[in-house]
Amino acid sequence: MSSEMPSALVHEALTLLAVVGGPLFLGLFVAGLLLGVLQAATQINDPSVGFLPRIGVAVGTCALLGGWMMERMASFLAHAMERMSGHGF
Repeated sequence: MSSEMPSALVHEALTLLAVVGGPLFLGLFVAGLLLGVLQAATQINDPSVGFLPRIGVAVGTCALLGGWMMERMASFLAHAMERMSGHGF
């Protein structure tokens, strides 16, 4: 195991986090922004009005992209385990 490997794995993990979490965070951001504008326009400030659509967006995004997300994370885990064992680095 070289001295650069831990920092390289952390860098790859943070990049993977951004790639995998990006669609979920973007969807929640857009939903929150639209709901905020809608609530400001209608002056309905009930927290439950904004909660259910955001949960729906989160569940829908995970349902649509969950397989891809898990595939990417599993691939990274297998690659990281291989590199830590000394076979791939």
